[in-house]
Amino acid sequence: MDRVRMGVLGCADIAWRRMLPALACHPGVEVVAIGSRDAAKAAVFARRFGGEPVTGYEAVLDRCDLDAVYIPLPPALNAEWTRRALEADKHVLCEKPMTVSARQAAELRDLARARARTLFENYMFLCHPQHRVVDDLVTAGRIGEIRSLTADFTIPGKLPGDIRHRRDLGGGALTGVGGYPLRTALRYLGPGLRVVGAHLKRDARTGVDTGGAALLAAPGGAVAHLGFGLEHAYRGRYELTGSTGRIVVPRAYTPPPDHTAVVRLERDGSHEEFAVPPHDQFRSVLTAFAEGIRSGTPSPLTGRALTDQAALAEDVYAAARRGG
Repeated sequence: MDRVRMGVLGCADIAWRRMLPALACHPGVEVVAIGSRDAAKAAVFARRFGGEPVTGYEAVLDRCDLDAVYIPLPPALNAEWTRRALEADKHVLCEKPMTVSARQAAELRDLARARARTLFENYMFLCHPQHRVVDDLVTAGRIGEIRSLTADFTIPGKLPGDIRHRRDLGGGALTGVGGYPLRTALRYLGPGLRVVGAHLKRDARTGVDTGGAALLAAPGGAVAHLGFGLEHAYRGRYELTGSTGRIVVPRAYTPPPDHTAVVRLERDGSHEEFAVPPHDQFRSVLTAFAEGIRSGTPSPLTGRALTDQAALAEDVYAAARRGG
């Protein structure tokens, strides 16, 4: 397979701003078809990014000239169309959250294995090399044993019609941005994380959660303090505190492709900074996806993390209900 032939299900904002520009210029993939329920919108996307405009998602999956699909649909639709894509023998790169149900996540993971298809959930920040710098520092013992993680991802308010504010489409702060801190906790403290407590602030008018926090505990005693929100000043960072030092990642989740990332190590009253050259994490997702299809190369965007992530989100919802 020279290039992975891709179809797109849906014309979402993140597809227009970030993923489709990366798709259109990646040497390992080719945009073949862009599907939307709105024919005019599909045509606009196809004119900019290439491929054939297609009306309807099923029409994309029925094509025999595709190897894989990218699914940037609202959270409430992702699981259904991921299942349909796998049943159509397509590899799948799905926007997060693929599902917030651990049962559904396990079913989709098992279906992908049975069909020998690659299934990725697009937590793209995991493909940025700044986190490998953190891994190396932790492995080298530069902060000792990990005691705690603090991770926050908050964004300014969106217009009322934005899908993040629509309960029928699976909107809310936990599904919209809370998955990033959860996945960070899984990366450094999991698996086996337990939700000790959680709180979700709900909008009385829309019924969706607009912000929240969760406290998680790892089997070894480390804890994670996580925050997320949709009506806040921007913040996307995490800190790992160990027995002898601390690592700070100030632009952890959405560094622009031209941004020089910095990982800060604090220890013994002094600090070091490790600069990471500009990097397009969306392009790296596509590289990893193509390699996964061709050779089964492991990735943090697939495997057990799919079910662990969904289970944690379920547990956060349950803990918030008990507390509220």
